[in-house]
Amino acid sequence: MAKINLSSSIGSWVAQHPQTSRVFESLEIDYCCGGGKPLEQACLDRKLDPLQVLENIEQAINQFDEPTRDWLTTSLCELCDHIEQTHHAYLKSELPRLSGLIAKVVNAHAASHKELPKLQQVFAELRSELEPHMFKEEQVLFPAIRLLEQSKENPAFPFGTVANPIRMMEQEHDNAGDGLAQIRKLTLEYAAPDGACNTYRAMLDGLRELELNMHQHVHKENNILFPRAICLEESRVGAAS
Repeated sequence: MAKINLSSSIGSWVAQHPQTSRVFESLEIDYCCGGGKPLEQACLDRKLDPLQVLENIEQAINQFDEPTRDWLTTSLCELCDHIEQTHHAYLKSELPRLSGLIAKVVNAHAASHKELPKLQQVFAELRSELEPHMFKEEQVLFPAIRLLEQSKENPAFPFGTVANPIRMMEQEHDNAGDGLAQIRKLTLEYAAPDGACNTYRAMLDGLRELELNMHQHVHKENNILFPRAICLEESRVGAAS
């Protein structure tokens, strides 16, 4: 395992030490869509002391020693299966549930909380992007990655290289990240207003959990699955030339 430090990317920290995601979440450092940024630069962008953050990260690594899957060495097929069975299954269940909760909260509280209709609109746009996004991954990209790993030579894909659909998925991840950031802002970082009912609180809790799950989801794709698939494909091209 390569030694990582302040110049290493945020994504490489979380890939090798998944427990560090707790630190990045608490400091609002983007480790999924922004996973390619060096740790030191990410700290400076947030006006944080890089050495202090590094100390926090090392404490998290030493504190949490629960077993975690090493997605850097797990087969690409297993990682695709995991993403579908864990993160996609979560979204397929949670997105409709949150739509219902948001609708109830808007109907009951929109008169006194003018930001709620906007929240409902942003969430609807996020859902409308995530659902076809998952379909494209499950029907096109993930089967291609599985075939790539199982074949001795690079398959002839109708879209050329796997980097092409991956590029599209990463752009859609960025769009989803923007939507989640808007939701966090509209809810004042998921703070329950005075007099919030249980449904309101459940909505905020669900939205917070959605953001955390999406961060883990996108991290596994952007920083582990996609680079490994591209590397495998490119290594065969180089070997054949």
